[in-house]
Amino acid sequence: MTRYALAIFALFAALPVAAQDAATGEAIRAAIGGNTIQGAMSDATAYTEFYAADGIIKGMEYTGAWTIEGDTMCFAYGTDPATCFGVNITGDQVTWLTDGKNSGTGTILPGNPNEF
Repeated sequence: MTRYALAIFALFAALPVAAQDAATGEAIRAAIGGNTIQGAMSDATAYTEFYAADGIIKGMEYTGAWTIEGDTMCFAYGTDPATCFGVNITGDQVTWLTDGKNSGTGTILPGNPNEF
């Protein structure tokens, strides 16, 4: 690869995931519903959650609810208002997007392997 090609690649690799790369609501539901995601948010908070097809979130010692609103996935825990993210899905990799910027990442694991 030439220096010019390497520079172009580095430039694009450094850019945030663009909003147009976000999955549709249907694609989010199909990839995540009934599965677990394990990862970390941009503040380094680790998480492992099972997203039941009926909209229930199950984590270790807590529950919540998830919904699809347009082309975003929204999360509600306790009495806190829901927080919504755009979602980029590439294979089994998920990137959570806020205003088109990376807010966290995760790996989709089939089913509920932790038996939450």
